[in-house]
Amino acid sequence: MSRIKLGMVGGGNDAFIGAVHRIASRIDDRFELVAGALSSTPEKSQASGEALGLPRIYDDFKQMAQREARRKDGIDAVSIVTPNHVHYSAAREFLKRGIHVICDKPLTSTLADAKKLVKAAEDSDALFILTHNYTGYPMVRQAREMIANGDIGAIRVVQVEYPQDWLTVEQDFKQAEWRTDPARSGAGGSTGDIGTHAFNLACFVTGLEVESLAADLTAFVPGRQVDDNGHVMLRFEGGAKGMLWCSQVAPGNENALRIRVYGDKGGLEWAQEDPNYLWHTPFGEPKRLITRNGAGAGEAAARVSRIPPGHPEGYLEGFANIYTESADAIMAVKAGQGVPAEVLYPTVHDGLKGVQFVSACVKSSARNATWVKLDH
Repeated sequence: MSRIKLGMVGGGNDAFIGAVHRIASRIDDRFELVAGALSSTPEKSQASGEALGLPRIYDDFKQMAQREARRKDGIDAVSIVTPNHVHYSAAREFLKRGIHVICDKPLTSTLADAKKLVKAAEDSDALFILTHNYTGYPMVRQAREMIANGDIGAIRVVQVEYPQDWLTVEQDFKQAEWRTDPARSGAGGSTGDIGTHAFNLACFVTGLEVESLAADLTAFVPGRQVDDNGHVMLRFEGGAKGMLWCSQVAPGNENALRIRVYGDKGGLEWAQEDPNYLWHTPFGEPKRLITRNGAGAGEAAARVSRIPPGHPEGYLEGFANIYTESADAIMAVKAGQGVPAEVLYPTVHDGLKGVQFVSACVKSSARNATWVKLDH
């Protein structure tokens, strides 16, 4: 099987997430990284590209999009791993030239840009994939399949949280700097950085849309311009209720993403730091442990598992599953076919919902946690 030619915008030598995307794209050997505009300055981009051994290195993403689109051997897809405020302008350049886009979350830094990016994606023949990587975990797919099959009945309660502790005090390194700058991160701090993950996971697993929310956002660190903690009440379509907590000032928590879903027939629990286990409790019966590729796991989980049960799979493999689903979709489109029904990845519309979530949280909190409707 031929590999898809991939370019990258952002993700230079000092960028954590760029390395993650590069590793994920290689795990199943479906992509070949051949071009990049890896930094905000030509000098840094050149140095990073040379360190990675890229055949083609560009000064900026616009130059890259223009030149790659003219090449017979130009890239098929681009991975955008910049700070949030660059997502829209970079993605637009590639989409209008028919180059598929794989973009890190959140979709954009502002709701206005998110809406424009949806329009750009809809007007393009290219695919747009958003890397909410937790949707690629096998036991998340298992939970989604079980809920869709009615294993826990009608959903009543959804509890999702994502606490971290790395911003408990003021930090001055690059990753902290741009994430706490509203000009680059957007109006949401913890809500945009990790709250969008929790929001997306709740909707992905349950299949439900959030209709309205009430949020209480706080910046606990003195002088911080964006929230570092958020408590959000959720009202889902169909009457289910939920709570979302995101925090980057919770000492003792590293990446403690967790979801619990309760229906009238039972409940499910999954934690990202223990990703190969899914707990299922039918009402009135003992709690049951379902393991990745173990007894009780279904086809949805098996499809995105690589190794036998008992061997841990997690963060990088979750990203890799999004890349491999993207590769399947891109190859189908190149062959003149539609995206296969079994292929599953977050879309530009999922990204818009995430930015709408952040915008609604900021609006609600500014109004003393009043309820705000999400416009889908």
